[in-house]
Amino acid sequence: MKRGMVMKIGIICAGDTEFFSFMKYLTERRIVKKSMLEFYEGMINGQEVVVLFSGVCKVNAAIAAQILIDTFHVEQIINGGTAGGIDENVKLFDTIVAEQSAYHDVAEDILTEFHPWMKSVYFDADKNLLELARQYSNECAHRMLFGTIVTGEQFIGNEERPAICQTFHPLAVDMETAAIAHVCYVNEIPFLAVRTITDTASHEGIENFDKNCEKASEISAEIIVGILKNIFTS
Repeated sequence: MKRGMVMKIGIICAGDTEFFSFMKYLTERRIVKKSMLEFYEGMINGQEVVVLFSGVCKVNAAIAAQILIDTFHVEQIINGGTAGGIDENVKLFDTIVAEQSAYHDVAEDILTEFHPWMKSVYFDADKNLLELARQYSNECAHRMLFGTIVTGEQFIGNEERPAICQTFHPLAVDMETAAIAHVCYVNEIPFLAVRTITDTASHEGIENFDKNCEKASEISAEIIVGILKNIFTS
């Protein structure tokens, strides 16, 4: 990547609170509506970006990612917002950068024995984006952890935690990351997920998500904006 190189980067959030955290950074806004979604084109830290919230769940996230690629011709996609902490060492408002992601609710052989014939169940983050995130973690005011995020169509309670932890050893769980990574994988688009924790095993439940969502969203957006700055200067 050449120094100062401007790229078009897509940023997908699941919910509106996560999305609104980017608005104070976004300049030169232009809204494009497509497939019942609003795509905000503009600039952040010298980078051309398209930002939106897709709605919760895998299909909504995948729709948004494919539109970013086909219609807006983004060259990279970053998934921002919040997640639930599942590892016992993960604390509220830690930010998880996914080195890899996987579905916890899809049979293991679906993606390896059938399209897209993956070597494993894991989608790897882009190495260059991951390295820029690691660099930013050295100056970041918030705790950033690097590891696995798993995705499925449910809030995870204590009953589901043991099996997921034993199989995937994830730091966090959400409803979108692997789906966006999946779309990026088949389109050969670099991908990174940056999700900040709203609830944990000791602070579980939708009430903690609701209470902590705004602050966690602000942290995730701040970190992604920092990474974008590193992209422009790298």
